[in-house]
Amino acid sequence: MADIFTKAKRSAIMSRIRSKNTTPEMIVRRELFSRGFRYRLHVKDLPGKPDLVLPRFSAVVIVDGCFWHGHRNCRVFRFPKTRVEFWRKKIEGNRNRDERNRKRLRQLGWTVVRVWECQLSAKRLEKTICRIQKAITAQK
Repeated sequence: MADIFTKAKRSAIMSRIRSKNTTPEMIVRRELFSRGFRYRLHVKDLPGKPDLVLPRFSAVVIVDGCFWHGHRNCRVFRFPKTRVEFWRKKIEGNRNRDERNRKRLRQLGWTVVRVWECQLSAKRLEKTICRIQKAITAQK
């Protein structure tokens, strides 16, 4: 199956995809801030530059997009039907890098909380934020 966009158009679309300040990340930030949590953003000194770093709690929150990080058994994630081998390698590489970064963060003494994009729907948001809050404060 061929792509419905030209190569140039597809490239333009893909170049606008952000890695920081994404909609799912902004939702989590807004909710945690409103509950009194203060954090630093994208700390370069930590493995993987976690989205939110809460030094007071020795915790990091990583907000992952279901597509880019290959969320298994997710209604949102589907492998593309074009350039299958490229996307398989790309997503597997992302998964492997994510796991290495989480492991290194835990070895450094950080509590790592991972949040998936699909967990931030209106129906699941409150439950997800409560889970994050509980995980963050469990160590303190």
